[in-house]
Amino acid sequence: MPAEPVAPPAVTEDDPGGRTVRRLVAVVALGAVLPALYLPGLVHNFFDLKIYMSAMDWWRVGHPLYDYVQPDRVQGELYFTYPPFSALLLWPFGLLRLGATVAIFTALTVLAVVLTTRWLVAPVIARHDLPRTFTLIAAVLLVLAVESIRETITFGQINMLLVVLILADLLFAVPQARRWAGVGVGLATALKLFPGIFIVYLLATRRWRAAAVASATAAVATLLAAAIAPRDSWRFWTHELWTTERVGRTDIVGNQSLFGLLSRFTEPAKPDRLLWLLVVAVVAVYGLWRAARAARAGDQLTGLTLTGLVGSLASPITWTHHIYWFVPAVVLLADAALSADRPDEVRRRRWLAALALGITAVTIYGVVTFQAWGAGPVRTHDPVDFVVQNTYVLLSLLLLAVLPVRSRLGAENRTNWTDLPSSHHRR
Repeated sequence: MPAEPVAPPAVTEDDPGGRTVRRLVAVVALGAVLPALYLPGLVHNFFDLKIYMSAMDWWRVGHPLYDYVQPDRVQGELYFTYPPFSALLLWPFGLLRLGATVAIFTALTVLAVVLTTRWLVAPVIARHDLPRTFTLIAAVLLVLAVESIRETITFGQINMLLVVLILADLLFAVPQARRWAGVGVGLATALKLFPGIFIVYLLATRRWRAAAVASATAAVATLLAAAIAPRDSWRFWTHELWTTERVGRTDIVGNQSLFGLLSRFTEPAKPDRLLWLLVVAVVAVYGLWRAARAARAGDQLTGLTLTGLVGSLASPITWTHHIYWFVPAVVLLADAALSADRPDEVRRRRWLAALALGITAVTIYGVVTFQAWGAGPVRTHDPVDFVVQNTYVLLSLLLLAVLPVRSRLGAENRTNWTDLPSSHHRR
């Protein structure tokens, strides 16, 4: 009599041991890739931070702050280009040993990445019942892998401090109508000017009080710097601010702005300013219109993400380490893909997931880390050059058009980005 066939062991969904192993392997794999991604950037050797500290030493002994200049192989000459309020905050670090300053800046940047990633990802975890600890760790590792974060760390930049101020303000203080709503955006604007686009966003969304607080905060910080360093402040606001050549060459691929895109077409000549302003106006009006619609629909994260992308495109110079806004964009796309769970939304789900994965891959590979662009002028000669040299510009324009905005109706009964996650989620 033939033996009865033996059924294979049943595989159940409840396999906590197997899930734990798979998640551990995934985390270890992500962590193992990070050193290889950071290795090419080690050549930066905290270059920007060293310029800040050298400028502080120069300033401390009595020289005019904006007379500091340093020769550079690619840019020719580099200067201290931040507003005087930034100099006041950087000045104490000039009293420390450089190694201590590097350690502090690096630790604060990593801490900011962890904090902001938790703010972005925690509501997605709550909405879709994702494993909390694993998802947070994986998300932090992926954010640390993104080129803009790598460049921020290896150059010794302060960008993540600005991101913390902006997100804390626009995700929590402003939606909750806190009395201090607008202070974070105002301080960020006084530190580096670029965040001033978020004051425009507050005006576009009719958050009049928050816009007034942000403007007043930026003005007070600027006046404080003027009271302490009047000559340097006068020189910055009347001359240095308008001299874009001090910031660097606009044609190099590291400048992923609309002006950079145009500069690579016209090099060695400068782009037509009127054409640039016209393009910027069209992009800014459309992007801020979509951002305001998102805010009115209760989708705060989409609103501020679109605004950040507008600012990156509109600024004359947007270095790769400035473009943090792909990170929340990917979170939004992933959240929308997970939410598209009806049978008639299969195609939309696949499109959103593919876009999220594609942007993640592109921003991890980057536009400068693994490309040898050289020190000479950069000019666009053909369509391939156009795409490769302007990848972040094109991605930003694409996201301005397709980043999904969730309506209040669609967001009902979901955890809001202004809510902190509860403690009962799966780990």
